[in-house]
Amino acid sequence: MFSDKQVSEATALRHRLHQQPELKFQENNTAALVAERLRALGYRVTEGIATTGVMAELATGHEGPVIAFRADMDALPIKEANTFEHRSQRQGLMHACGHDGHTATLLLAAEAIMALRDELCGHIKLLFQPGEEGGNGADIMVKAGVLENPKVDAIFGYHNRPGFPTGQLFVKPGPAMGGNDTYKITIEGISGHAAMPHLAVDPIYVGASLVQQLQGLVGRHKSPLEAGVITVAAFHAGDAANVIPGQAELLVNIRSDRPSSREALAGKLKQVTAGVCAAHSAQFHLEHLHQVPPLVNDPAWSERVLAVANKHGISHDIQQLDYMPTMGAEDFAFYLQEVPGCFFFVGNGDSAYLHNEHYDFNDAVLPVAGGMFVALAKELLARA
Repeated sequence: MFSDKQVSEATALRHRLHQQPELKFQENNTAALVAERLRALGYRVTEGIATTGVMAELATGHEGPVIAFRADMDALPIKEANTFEHRSQRQGLMHACGHDGHTATLLLAAEAIMALRDELCGHIKLLFQPGEEGGNGADIMVKAGVLENPKVDAIFGYHNRPGFPTGQLFVKPGPAMGGNDTYKITIEGISGHAAMPHLAVDPIYVGASLVQQLQGLVGRHKSPLEAGVITVAAFHAGDAANVIPGQAELLVNIRSDRPSSREALAGKLKQVTAGVCAAHSAQFHLEHLHQVPPLVNDPAWSERVLAVANKHGISHDIQQLDYMPTMGAEDFAFYLQEVPGCFFFVGNGDSAYLHNEHYDFNDAVLPVAGGMFVALAKELLARA
C-alpha cells in the first residue's frame, strides 16, 4: 500500500517528532509541521482548534459518508533513558506513549488518501488532537465542533500496544479501554491531643475506614461480569506524633469498563463517603478532578474494521479480542460518545511499556496502522 520511500520518510518524520516532544496544549511546533505537510498535500487545513489542534479536510465533491480519523500529538513530562540517535532533545520531556508514531501514521495515510481522491466520494476529516495525556483534548475538540459541518458518520483511531506481537492488528468490540475518574476527598475532623482522642474527631481513622469501605463497591456493588477498580493513590494528614490533625486528604482513582460499572463505583462514592464520615461526626468535601468515560467500540463498526483489515491484508496477524487489553483510559472515548466508530490497536512488540523511560514506538507499526486508515477510506468512501 505504501512505497519503501513513503515508509522511510514517515519513519524519519517520526524520529524528528520523537526528538522534539511537546506537552499537552503546547504542541505548537508539532501542529505547525502537521499543518504544513497537510496543506502541501492539498487538504483544507484549520489550525488552533482546542488551542493547538489541527483538522484537515478532503471534500471529494461527490455525495457520500463523512468519516474521521484521529491522531494524538502530545508528549509526557518524563526524562528519557534511551541512548539511540533519535532520543528526546528536550530535557525532561519524552514521547513515552507513542503519539509521535500516531501523528506520523496519520500523515502517512493522508498522503495515500489524497492520491485516491478521484476514486472516493463523501468527506474525510483528519483530526490531529492535542492534550490526550490528562487534558481531555478530545472533549475540547468535540465541543469546538470538529464532528459537525458536515456531521461525521463514523470515526476511527488507534493506539500502539506493547506486549502484543509487532504489527498484530486487533479490535475489542464493546468496552475496549477503561474510564478514569479521579477525586480528591477532604475529610474535616477536629484536631486534638494524641492522648485524648475522645475529644477529637480523627480524620486519619475516618479516612482509613473509608479506604476499606470503598473496596466493598468493587466486590459487592459492581457486577462480577464487568471490570472496575478503585485505588486510593494518596493519603495525606498530620505532621506531628502527638497531634491528631484536623484534616486529611485522599486522592481516589476509579477505573470502569462501561457506564453501568462506572455508576456502581463512581456513582456510589459520595454516598459511601457520607456514610463513613457521618458515623464518626466528620465532614467532607468531594472534588471531581478528572474524568474520561470508558471507551466503548461500536460492535458493528468493530466487525467492519476487522473485515476491511482482512480483505486488504493489512497485517499478517488480525485478531478480535474477547477481553479488554487494558484498563488504561483514552480520551478517544469522548468522540465515541457522539458518533459510532472503532478504536483499534496495533502490537508494538516486546518494547518497554507505555509511559516508561525506556519506551519507543516501533516503526514497523507505521505501514500497518496507516494502511488500516487508507483501507477504511477506500472501502467506506468508494464511488459507485
